[in-house]
Amino acid sequence: MILAFDLLASGPSVSIGICLLGVLGILATRRMPNVREGVSLTTAVVNFGLVLWMYGRFQAGETLGSTLLEIVPGLEIGFRVDALGILFALVASGLWILNTLYSIGYMRAHEEPRQTRFYSCFAIAIAACMGAAFSSNLFSMFAFYELLTICTYPLVIHAQTDTARAGAKRYVTYLLGASLCFLLPAMFLIWQASGAVPSLQFAEGGLLASSTASGFTLGLAFLLAVAGLAKCGVMPLHSWLPAAMVAPTPVSALLHAVAVVKMGVFGVCRIVFHVFGVDLLGRLGVADVLLYAACFTIVVGSLVALVQDNLKRRLAYSTISQLSYILLGVALLAPAAGVGGVAHIGFHAVSKITLFFAAGAIYVAAHKTKVSELDGIGRRMPITMAAFTIGALSMIGLPPTAGIVSKWWLVRGAVEVEQWPVLAVLLISTLLNAGYFLPIVWRAFFRPSPEGTPSGLKEAPLPCVIALSGTALLTLLCFFYPDLFVDLAAEVAGYEGGRP
Repeated sequence: MILAFDLLASGPSVSIGICLLGVLGILATRRMPNVREGVSLTTAVVNFGLVLWMYGRFQAGETLGSTLLEIVPGLEIGFRVDALGILFALVASGLWILNTLYSIGYMRAHEEPRQTRFYSCFAIAIAACMGAAFSSNLFSMFAFYELLTICTYPLVIHAQTDTARAGAKRYVTYLLGASLCFLLPAMFLIWQASGAVPSLQFAEGGLLASSTASGFTLGLAFLLAVAGLAKCGVMPLHSWLPAAMVAPTPVSALLHAVAVVKMGVFGVCRIVFHVFGVDLLGRLGVADVLLYAACFTIVVGSLVALVQDNLKRRLAYSTISQLSYILLGVALLAPAAGVGGVAHIGFHAVSKITLFFAAGAIYVAAHKTKVSELDGIGRRMPITMAAFTIGALSMIGLPPTAGIVSKWWLVRGAVEVEQWPVLAVLLISTLLNAGYFLPIVWRAFFRPSPEGTPSGLKEAPLPCVIALSGTALLTLLCFFYPDLFVDLAAEVAGYEGGRP
């Protein structure tokens, strides 16, 4: 094995190191809660600053990356900063700051046990996200993908109840099982099909763009790879996601907005754009399978969300549906749709984390977990429910929120390739989204509070309110200033047309 490290080119390695140093700091200050939480927050801020620096260098045309560990020629742990990776890293590292702030208020309000383990595993999870985001090859991404599953298991099982254990068991069984049974064999097929000198290195236009392997082998490898990335929540490999809702709300936000599910759809984007390539997938026709699965998941996930009374479960099935917008965008193999799909990684993140923050704030302040219990709560928690409303409008795809931007690009891409059934799916999904979000807003602001409800305002602790207000503001800002995510997504998807 060869160990190499060039500090000047190793921004991704430094980012991972910062997160892991944060873990050591959290463990060292476990008996001093204020210092421990300060270490966690400082680590998040420093890491985000480094990612911003890498974004600036990338925009200036500089090449950042290195080979950390070479196992055999062509099989290595290596890093490279590109448009898709920096987009994912900006989302994960930026929202980690607000999630940490929110966690301070939430965990203290509940007097949760095992808080040191919580913050430590959270930092390791972000380190895994940084590693996967900047991986230069499929083997590296696979390693960090698996690390994320393992380090989030203690977060899902945090409560240590029988329900938590059952949810965590399903979580780890689905995610590890799918990756080992499907993604690992897919990597072997890709390695063999990559050419005379086997490689798993990501490439613009696709590693396998010029492969001479049979269509059957390539098609099988694609389907196995997508199935192995079960974190993307596509049906029928989705039930781990609502089962994991037994975790504390900051963990739910991590799972649904920042790290885990975004790792899944990020991986699919890598497979489509940098392993197979749009041209090869167009010739094979196998991307249609992903397109059909995404359309099915979008509609059925929304239908299931419609009948959920538990607020977090409703949000969980909403996530399952919304994630498939990203899959639909890349599976259409149209540049404009690809822009919408990839950009939705960021737009969905800021919107959905707002909704989970609001759900957790409601639980902290009012001890309510069901939609049917939310009558009049908007008058008691106006800031929280205003933020929830902004997040809900974004999920529906209404201005002035982030969600309409990605949905507009998806519609444009579907029209360009004349996929009229996809337009119908997007319309049906929009109506269903309105059907399960707007009644919550109506209950909160326009129905009377139940008799015996205490009068007066009662928001969640200040750190929670600041965090959810921040993500709601980001949801609005992404409508007015969408260029960061849209431009990076356009580079990934190879879009060269004008603005819509």
